Amino acid sequence: MQKFALSLATATMLIGAAATSMAADGRDYISVVGSSTVYPFSTAVAEQFGKATKFKTPKIESTGTGGGIKLFCSGSGVDTPDIANASRQIKKAEIETCAKNGVTEIVEVKVGYDGIVLANSKKSEQFKLSRKDLFMALAKEVPSPEGGDKLVANPYKTWKEVNDKLPAAKIEVLGPPPTSGTRDAFVEMVMDHGCTAFESIKALKSKDEKQFKAVCQTVREDGAFIEAGENDNLIVQKLEANPNSLGIFGFSFLDQNADKIQASSIDGQAPTFETIADGKYPVSRPLFIYVKKAHVGVIPGIAEYLAEFTSERAWSEEGYLAEKGLIPSPKNERKTIAADAKALNVIVNNKF
Repeated sequence: MQKFALSLATATMLIGAAATSMAADGRDYISVVGSSTVYPFSTAVAEQFGKATKFKTPKIESTGTGGGIKLFCSGSGVDTPDIANASRQIKKAEIETCAKNGVTEIVEVKVGYDGIVLANSKKSEQFKLSRKDLFMALAKEVPSPEGGDKLVANPYKTWKEVNDKLPAAKIEVLGPPPTSGTRDAFVEMVMDHGCTAFESIKALKSKDEKQFKAVCQTVREDGAFIEAGENDNLIVQKLEANPNSLGIFGFSFLDQNADKIQASSIDGQAPTFETIADGKYPVSRPLFIYVKKAHVGVIPGIAEYLAEFTSERAWSEEGYLAEKGLIPSPKNERKTIAADAKALNVIVNNKF
């Protein structure tokens, strides 16, 4: 008990020292890092916040979800970010890393929903894909085309070889790197589901989940899948330059570039505001921001920035974020989330 009391006193002193250091160093703007998908929404809020309040416009950096959370969890203090954007929920291991580095109170705010789309240039034929098609086209190993349970290095070169109803175009997909939340969500919602179309792989899930994930989530490295970085705008530009390729990114980028690119349907559903909002589109996911509670009240404007992000003028069906492509949460859910954000409710280490 005495040892625990001493540890608690030491932790309190360290937190106090960190807050004093931040105040003394005087960073007077909010630092936000993370998801490229959430980036345009955070940027829109930051611009509105900078215009409408006495605070400086926050600095928003697109580092990818994994990279952003890593920076966020590196510690407390003026040299670490205040907020992490994320296109997936924070992982148990990341919360543990945060705790080891003294970041023990994290405010989670679900800001809305997004769909992951596969799109190509309007100069080319529009695709109608299934998740099975996508697994067969992009997995590193697939069941042998000759039959049986044997896995072989992916032999498919064109979409027509995967499914004779698809174009004869070469398989070339531009997608996010492993640090991206979009990549995490894609392999879980598309690749994992697609590989269960094969009974031999489906059986692995109950026998050896680690092997199941290795088979389903390992993307081929022979040039058919090209890691295009965290800049989704760059992917859009490359799709224009190469009409035969497909790109993976969030719905908001499709919405903003609808004059140049078109979305593929997946399992019979096209990604639209309505199909993502009602859950019919099969590749939909929630979006989050994570806030370092120790920085609230020390770095100016964090509570006010949260209030702007969770205001109806920002994230409702008629809000300015919907114009950017954000799919709003239901009204009752928004009300609860906004109240939790205002109260700075936290994620505790035993969340999982």
